[in-house]
Amino acid sequence: MPSVGVKLYSVFFKFLLKHRLQNRIQSSGDESSSDPFGVTTRPEESVAAPNPLFTDGVATKDIHIDPLTSLSVRIFLPESALTPLEPSTSAAGVHSESRRNSYGCTATGSSSPEAGSSSDVYRGYSPSSSGGNSRKLPVMLQFHGGGWVSGSNDSVANDFFCRRMAKHCDIIVLAVGYRLAPENRYPAAYEDGFKVLKWLGKQANLAECNKSMGNSRRTGGEAKKSEVNKHIVDAFGASLVEPWLATHADPSRCVLLGVSCGANIADYVARKAIEVGQNLDPVKVVAQVLMYPFFIGSVPTQSEIKQANSYFYDKAMCILAWKLFLSEEEFSLDHPAANPLVPGRGPPLKFMPPTLTIVAEHDWMRDRAIAYSEELRKVNVDAPVLEYKDAVHEFATLDILLRTPQAQACAEDIAIWVKKYISLRGHEFSY
Repeated sequence: MPSVGVKLYSVFFKFLLKHRLQNRIQSSGDESSSDPFGVTTRPEESVAAPNPLFTDGVATKDIHIDPLTSLSVRIFLPESALTPLEPSTSAAGVHSESRRNSYGCTATGSSSPEAGSSSDVYRGYSPSSSGGNSRKLPVMLQFHGGGWVSGSNDSVANDFFCRRMAKHCDIIVLAVGYRLAPENRYPAAYEDGFKVLKWLGKQANLAECNKSMGNSRRTGGEAKKSEVNKHIVDAFGASLVEPWLATHADPSRCVLLGVSCGANIADYVARKAIEVGQNLDPVKVVAQVLMYPFFIGSVPTQSEIKQANSYFYDKAMCILAWKLFLSEEEFSLDHPAANPLVPGRGPPLKFMPPTLTIVAEHDWMRDRAIAYSEELRKVNVDAPVLEYKDAVHEFATLDILLRTPQAQACAEDIAIWVKKYISLRGHEFSY
């Protein structure tokens, strides 16, 4: 059973959550509450500021990727990305250390292009201009939880979790700041998730185009460096290559990871990636991790009956969250966004990527997540389930539980499984 402290905190948590949900239901009837631009965080959320220095082994920065909405990502770059491809000499270690601790312009890192004075100097990590010997890391798109109406990609808890995953999996994490309900109802959050995946592919193509343009201009010997690094104009307007991703990201090894309702988004993004196929090149979704997904249905499972009043997120409050997420006309517990077992959800399950499902013993949503995993295994998809005893919903991502041995073990288990699909040939892990 969960500890007394967890039980007490659960009571307090549920009281606050119920109050916030009811307030948002009352305000959602007001047309002014609808906002196409949207919000990605709430005033009551404790957020962590981005830190572009490797102070704890991971550097972070925020990118607003859609001028028409509030959609954003926080990039988590592990320090291992600075390791040269062939660290055969001691000079390589000095090279890495120089960039890691740099402030402003150094011999190996480039300063911000807009730096006009000492007060404007970018004080974080900047890749070297060549990037030819840089190590490429796989990419993980992470979707936070919060029952559609709360949570954020830059919250203190989510920042801690993403840093942990970046270091454990040796991967670049893009934490997605999707639009929240009720200001933006379904399918806004789902579309935001897929938009980030397309943005990742666009970044890879722009980086390759920029590299080719730079090489051709260097051959001509007439172009200035500022011209080589200028914006590339595409069909959607001017787009600037993101240097961390251009230098260190390998989008052909992309993993999706969703927490609670974020797992529903991850599953949707995986399905959309299958539908569009090669149009996403060079992005390839090689695996997904569904952490205690926010699934529900009109016909209750055994866990939904026996544990409807379980810790932190009980069934009644989750139904309120679904009412805020789905429009009144669309609301149904068997909506394709809510129930993965309803017929007609394309594409066929046999095309889904390998899927690891994390469930907790004291979570009323566990049985439906397990049933979905079983359906995947029936069509020969690698879809293991890891169930954690005495655990509650969000046991590995909730702020007060992040530092527990169980949360640490979960992160390690995820890393072991994910590395089967992101490791380069010859370095695979068995599971």
